[in-house]
Amino acid sequence: MRDFSLKKYCELCKAILEEEYAPMTVASYLTEKPSGKIVILRHDVDRGPEDALRMAKIEKEYGITSTYYFRMKKNIFIPRIIKEIADMGHEVGYHYEVLDKARGDFDRAIKIFEEELRKFREICEVKTICMHGNPFTPWINKDLWKKYDFRKYGIIGEPYISINYGKVIYLSDTGRTWSGVYSVKDKIKMGENLGIKKTNDLIKLIRDGQAQQICILIHPARWSDNYIDWIIELLRQNMKNAMKSIIKWRRRRYDYN
Repeated sequence: MRDFSLKKYCELCKAILEEEYAPMTVASYLTEKPSGKIVILRHDVDRGPEDALRMAKIEKEYGITSTYYFRMKKNIFIPRIIKEIADMGHEVGYHYEVLDKARGDFDRAIKIFEEELRKFREICEVKTICMHGNPFTPWINKDLWKKYDFRKYGIIGEPYISINYGKVIYLSDTGRTWSGVYSVKDKIKMGENLGIKKTNDLIKLIRDGQAQQICILIHPARWSDNYIDWIIELLRQNMKNAMKSIIKWRRRRYDYN
């Protein structure tokens, strides 16, 4: 079975439930502060909102609730889809990139944040936010909170700030691998020391009960059962990964010099 297919995602969902991990949204994790075996399921909807809807429906069939962070972009911020996902019981959050949009101007960025958050809340409740990490811009969007406080806006948390990854293993499908090698702005130590590269490795981690608490980041647009879409996504990610490798090499060289 091909990796990064919806069928493979179903295998992952089954493993989580059969091994008695409790699937949680980001908001429920931050509110309840649970102990025991839990999986925080987080989805970044960077593109392809229809892909997010398909994944949300699969999770609903399994009785799983998760968090979907939507960007405020013309072809991504689709109120009908956002509302449908929220109505299924999933958490919807705001995937902000306001420092990028404001080109590093903090005062302008917070005004964009306020306006975009308002538009989200016209559709559904928003309790948590999460930065979008564009590897091709020089700004890190979560740096906005070095000057401002998101709690002022009724936000209870931001995954890159509010979750203690000393206790929670963080795994992301960035770059179409779980190893973390292509993460540019994720400064969180990920699964490289666990030898996790493929989804089967992640499923084995869950099946073996090697970790009590895991946060899994999934980009729905990367997962498809349609072979043509799957190939297109593979080619797109390979090109993007090559560019990320160059960026990381240049930054290491600059830091060294």
